[in-house]
Amino acid sequence: MVEKDSGDKDAAAAVDTRTPRGAGGEGGVEDTPEDFAATLRRLETLVERLESGELSLEASLDAFEQGVRLTRDAQRRLDEAELQVRTLTERADGQLMDKPFSYEEPGR
Repeated sequence: MVEKDSGDKDAAAAVDTRTPRGAGGEGGVEDTPEDFAATLRRLETLVERLESGELSLEASLDAFEQGVRLTRDAQRRLDEAELQVRTLTERADGQLMDKPFSYEEPGR
């Protein structure tokens, strides 16, 4: 992170919830939220801090970078969930078969 004045350090600390990577990682830091809801809460916090206008340019860039990582993690989790979600349907012969889940927005 870029060195900031003490006010920016406090602001950045409010959004910097990253943890060090474990053994075998690529080094640096990694976001490790407990679940998808935690990822969304962290994203909301970042957005609130960015929209507040209280962060310096450097702190804003750090927060934005964290947001991009969290967004990618959330998208990966959604993609994985989509692959896991199956609806069971019964064929005419009584056998159950997996059918890929397909989401359609209401009114379409």
